Amino acid sequence: MTGFLFELSFLLAAPVWLLLIFAPRWRLTERVAASPLTVVPVLLVYVTLAVPVAPELWSAVSSPDIDVFRELTARANGAGAVWAQVIAWDLLVGQWMYHEARRLGVHPAVMGPLLVLTILLSPIGLLFFLVLRAVRSAALREGAGREDLARTWDRSPTAK
Repeated sequence: MTGFLFELSFLLAAPVWLLLIFAPRWRLTERVAASPLTVVPVLLVYVTLAVPVAPELWSAVSSPDIDVFRELTARANGAGAVWAQVIAWDLLVGQWMYHEARRLGVHPAVMGPLLVLTILLSPIGLLFFLVLRAVRSAALREGAGREDLARTWDRSPTAK
């Protein structure tokens, strides 16, 4: 059961990631990405996995210690709970990146690979995006014009 829940946590997030990466201009994607509720199914998996190891989980987070954390993640439910938490937070980070990219006019061909990187190694994907965001924000401040960037984003024939 724990193995199934471990896998389910990503499978519940995958449809949102697919929309963000492969259908970024669809209205449905915009609506889905605007909702923080996308992580609720993953959080339900988290709760299911975390309840059986609640005392160990509390010990690991209330007074962080590498050995206590190692003991938690050595348990199947502990590792599964940590995994589900990571999946949920990564999805929220991906949704925020998606919205920031839209706001700044970052083209989907640039964001797609960054979002894939964020799925796989979220700290690195987020770091690269923060650099990109700083560069695009500076360009906007220097007069690139928000309208020009928005037109770049909306030029796709797949926009719906």
